Amino acid sequence: MSDTSAHPHSAHHHGHPAAADGDEDGPRRPWTLLAVALAAQILVVLDISVVNTALPTIGRALDIEGGSLQWLVTAYVMMSGGGLLLGGRISDLLSRRGVFLTGLALFTVASIVSGFAETANQLIAARAVQGLSAALLTPSALSLITTTYSGAQRRAALALWGAVGSLGVAAGVLLGGAVTTWSSWQFIFWINGPVGLVALLVGHRTIARQRVARPSLAAFDLPGAATVLAGLAALVYTLGATETHGWWSLRTMTGLVVSLVFLVTFLRVERRAPQPLFPPHVWKLDALVSGTAVMLGITGILVGAVFLTSIFLQTVLGYSALRTGVAFLPFALAITLGTVLARHLLAHLAPRTVAAAGLVVTGAAAALLSFASGDAGYAADLLPGLITMGVGVGMVFVPVSVTSMAGIPSSHAGVASGFLMTGHEVGAALGVAVLSAVASTAGSLATLDGAADAFSRGFVGAAVIAGAIALFALRRMPAGRIAGEIGHMHH
Repeated sequence: MSDTSAHPHSAHHHGHPAAADGDEDGPRRPWTLLAVALAAQILVVLDISVVNTALPTIGRALDIEGGSLQWLVTAYVMMSGGGLLLGGRISDLLSRRGVFLTGLALFTVASIVSGFAETANQLIAARAVQGLSAALLTPSALSLITTTYSGAQRRAALALWGAVGSLGVAAGVLLGGAVTTWSSWQFIFWINGPVGLVALLVGHRTIARQRVARPSLAAFDLPGAATVLAGLAALVYTLGATETHGWWSLRTMTGLVVSLVFLVTFLRVERRAPQPLFPPHVWKLDALVSGTAVMLGITGILVGAVFLTSIFLQTVLGYSALRTGVAFLPFALAITLGTVLARHLLAHLAPRTVAAAGLVVTGAAAALLSFASGDAGYAADLLPGLITMGVGVGMVFVPVSVTSMAGIPSSHAGVASGFLMTGHEVGAALGVAVLSAVASTAGSLATLDGAADAFSRGFVGAAVIAGAIALFALRRMPAGRIAGEIGHMHH
């Protein structure tokens, strides 16, 4: 049976977007599909940050120069961020089950191959394939969730999806540090193998098969897909290189212009395409567009904060990779607390109020962290700010994830999922680029004295950005309250 027809109510929401998902209609579905989709998404999100802690070790093992190390992160984010819209389109046109299982299989194989890489080029190529398979996996997983569940189940599922998006980034640093210290860097990739294989087997047995009409090649809008992939990939690559080359270098300026040309070309191609990759009416879905903008901003602050804090802990405080990972554990737990708090607040307050409050808390935490100096201690000077920021970040991801997908017809669930998660990926690249650029105006992140000043300046920037996004969320996110409580996981 087609999972797109399982919930006619999910395809027809009217009125206020926020309250649109309040219907309790539709039979209760087993949580197995959600568990498989979340397991797959955990692998995808972990792989954004898990490599960061292991970069020095991988560099020494494969003899990779400092400037080239960034490619191990950039190749992944570039291909996943660039390919998400196409991945969403493919999951709308073909069987979501087939696209999800194909993406998961590719991701698992690419992870195992990454661990066996013997040269820098082999590892970068394997990471790029991981990124492309993530671009298939993420939108198909999210659209499976939105088209399978309804009412309170749907809200609970989307709240957990939001939690994974924020928690995975922090958990990746901990996992990367632990695995690199206790075994070898290869295991940060190989660990995906058994998890991916179990998810594949369970998914194959439990996700309902779909019958779909065979689409024409024109339906995939390949010119649109090629230009948006090139534009987003160029943008993410250029942002990733700003740390090495600076914002005003010829290389950065050229990269930004190339990205702009491709993205403008994409918009022109879309206007003329008979079946555009990104239908123009999607821009009119305020909940999705505003949610994606807030997703981009909060992910940028989160990933940028993890990046700056990792450098501070290792350069200023002299922490090992493992100790750095453990230092992020309270931050990860605070994010979990923030997501639980947001789920309860959404039963009483509008999504935009919860998101704006979370952003204000995040901004206050960033301001608190900006007071850390070269003689700072972890417990007294960093921990209070990290815990506060974790709660704030968790509070933002849940309302964004729950409301952004409301009112999306099931026929466009994939491309809408791709759009939302493009905000996540581009935000991750943008956050590190912008906050490290702001930080570098005060000192070098590579030296003991410079890193402390840079850390402080970077978090002043994060506080200002959080404040600006809070105002945007308050003005643009849905004002209507979500009917009923965000459901708990029970049968």
